[in-house]
Amino acid sequence: MEFPRFDLTGQVSLVTGAARGLGRAISLALAHAGSDVALGLRDVSTATDLVREIQSMGRKAWPLQMDVTRLDQISRAIQDTVDRFGRLDILVNNAGIAPENPAENYREEDFDLTLAVNLKGTFFASQAAGRFMIQQKSGRIVNLGSQAGFAALPGESVYCMTKAAISHLTKCLAIEWGKHNITVNAVAPTFISTPGTDAALADPAFRADVLERIAGLHRIGVPMDVAGAVVFLASPAASLITGHTLLIDGGWTAR
Repeated sequence: MEFPRFDLTGQVSLVTGAARGLGRAISLALAHAGSDVALGLRDVSTATDLVREIQSMGRKAWPLQMDVTRLDQISRAIQDTVDRFGRLDILVNNAGIAPENPAENYREEDFDLTLAVNLKGTFFASQAAGRFMIQQKSGRIVNLGSQAGFAALPGESVYCMTKAAISHLTKCLAIEWGKHNITVNAVAPTFISTPGTDAALADPAFRADVLERIAGLHRIGVPMDVAGAVVFLASPAASLITGHTLLIDGGWTAR
């Protein structure tokens, strides 16, 4: 009998937006599970401490310049990962932004940038990684969606739109690339305590509302709550799961 395996020993991962918050936690969790990790960064100078932490686990870490709005940087980072490690097994499309504004006031430049990072970056990073994974005849892609793709959040209409699109893109790529033994899934977190959400969650009224809406567990998530789901979906234990978006929302959307 073969039991489920959750270890990633010998695997090579690339995480976009790896410098802080969810990206940092995911990178550390993948390394803890046994994977070497390439770190996709908008500013490659920000990863010194993260590289040191990963190396302290006995894993290899390599920072890469990878602004996901730049297709040349996407293709170069993925090519460099394959050149350095000889393969690419796991891509985590974590990079994302969420400018807030009421729909009637949303600016075109914020609209274009949100789509460029959240959607265009995710698609073309997946495309570049997918080309190598097709040659390998194996691969795991995990996209960062959001509960915002399933529930309307006031002031975040464009962000919600992009995250709903991520869930459907996940299905499309899963069906297209399944024949190559590539799985494509997504995780969809609720509000997680990160540098990007700390300011909003510091408002007592906002925090109380979020805690109430997280209807099942009534607690704010931490980055490792999300990282655990990513490691699972990247692991051999999840080999029959594809095209799925896993909600990590504490019960928000169950109400």
